[in-house]
Amino acid sequence: MVLIDSVSRYVEGVLNEDSKLEESFSKEGLLEYPQYTRPEIFEGIRVPEVLLSGHHENINKWRNEKALEITKKKRPDLL
Repeated sequence: MVLIDSVSRYVEGVLNEDSKLEESFSKEGLLEYPQYTRPEIFEGIRVPEVLLSGHHENINKWRNEKALEITKKKRPDLL
């Protein structure tokens, strides 16, 4: 399934253009920001308040900051 997923995304029309914008390396060569889901606290980890706020500008700013942090830590060669 992983092979099918990774190969099929190169086929024209499989992914829409918006989906391609959210790929791991699509945002200025940075790694992806952390992903959270429900419930708000899972295994002692709390979803950051900014993500619960609904303020899209602040959420995007947080995502960009976290993507930069993760890239600096795990793949500084990408910067």
